[in-house]
Amino acid sequence: MKLDYLQALKRAAEARGAWILHGQEPLLEQNLLDVFRKSWQQQEIERQRYDISSVNDWKTVFNALNSLSLFSQQLAIEVHGNIKPDANGLKQLKSYLQHNESNLLLIILPKQDSSSLKSAFFQTVEANGVVVPLTAAYPQDRQRILTVEAEKLGIQLDRDAWAWLMQHHEHNLLAAKNSLMRVNDTFPDHSLIQIEQLYACLQDQSRYTTYDLSDALLEGNLAQSIKIFQYLVASGEPHSLILWTLSKEMRLLMQLFEQPQNALQLGIWKTKVAHYQQALRRLNPQQFLSWPTMLLHIDAAIKGMSKENPEHLIQQGIAELCGKTLFSH
Repeated sequence: MKLDYLQALKRAAEARGAWILHGQEPLLEQNLLDVFRKSWQQQEIERQRYDISSVNDWKTVFNALNSLSLFSQQLAIEVHGNIKPDANGLKQLKSYLQHNESNLLLIILPKQDSSSLKSAFFQTVEANGVVVPLTAAYPQDRQRILTVEAEKLGIQLDRDAWAWLMQHHEHNLLAAKNSLMRVNDTFPDHSLIQIEQLYACLQDQSRYTTYDLSDALLEGNLAQSIKIFQYLVASGEPHSLILWTLSKEMRLLMQLFEQPQNALQLGIWKTKVAHYQQALRRLNPQQFLSWPTMLLHIDAAIKGMSKENPEHLIQQGIAELCGKTLFSH
């Protein structure tokens, strides 16, 4: 079964079997994970998390699903990564789906290409479980999602305010949600938000977003990229979201280098294709080889798993994307 984000929100608390969440919208992923984790806590379901770095890691996942601890009657396993099970893992997945009705295998993947969505792995889960694409491709989809966010805050926006918010943030749902929270904090006595309130509290404060960082990175403008990065950090933007921006641009550039004719299929906006092509002409493809390791180092530093300074590493990543080097080796 395939569900969209809003349908999945309503069903997450009762989820069993196998679910796949895939996409590149951090707000949608985080909201769904929050609902899942809250429901597991309320139902006293044991939660385990696994990060897949090789095909062999799937053995550990399926072993865990088949061996409940003495204190658990149900288990929810969260799997993060972008490596799918091999033929043997697929066999174990099918067995799990046929015989295990009380546990949940929740698989969180980045955005997938069309061939991946047609793979036996996806088809097996879609036929016997649930697949949720974390996308909001059209303005009406984004407004529906943000309307739910506004309702959580107890506010409504009039037509002009919606138009301004959507235009101001283009397709950045997370930034738009932050703006809704900010306008609610700034005008706590207003249940109906009009364009004047939005404009008054956002024109100065939302000076830069991660999308401005993306634009500066694609232009190769190191000084502007570092300036925006420092602004984002100073205004409380999580390091993990800045890393997500860096990772997304690196991944898209590497994919476009391999598939130069498939820009739109890779999820690059039509108006941005020329920017990505220009960035590729500026960069040396040999650099791409070091990018995955660099992103892992930044992620480890953010999570406190290394002694390195995440901000220094992020700035190195920014410099790499701009085709520059901050430090000599």
